[in-house]
Amino acid sequence: MDRVIGIDFGKARTGLAVSDPLRIFASALETVPSAKIIEYLKKYEAGGERIVRFVIGYPLNLDGRAASAAADVDEFLPKLQAAFPEVPVRLEDERFTSVMAHRAMIDGGMKASRRRDKSEVDKISAAIILQGYLDSNNNEHI
Repeated sequence: MDRVIGIDFGKARTGLAVSDPLRIFASALETVPSAKIIEYLKKYEAGGERIVRFVIGYPLNLDGRAASAAADVDEFLPKLQAAFPEVPVRLEDERFTSVMAHRAMIDGGMKASRRRDKSEVDKISAAIILQGYLDSNNNEHI
């Protein structure tokens, strides 16, 4: 089935989210070490899911300029595009996604011990990034 993958890329670990087949909802998928992200995505696709787009959170400052962490994403993009040359990439503003992820975890009743786990925050942040993309595009030209 065709899926859109959301990515919250970080230097050490990367949160992943996936769309449903109709590309309406985003769900947190996994948090993987950033050094193994391409390998993970290749295995995911080999498992029968076709990736039709990557939506990557891009770190911006409040003034809209690239944040220092954007350099990590800029370094990752050519590797992703080389591994998946046929899959288009969309960069999405990721400002406040960590704050929104913490709020979603609290609102969802997640225990404090799990909320402190940064890997939980990363994959929920990826889902928030992806859901924002899905909502703003209403499945047009995904």
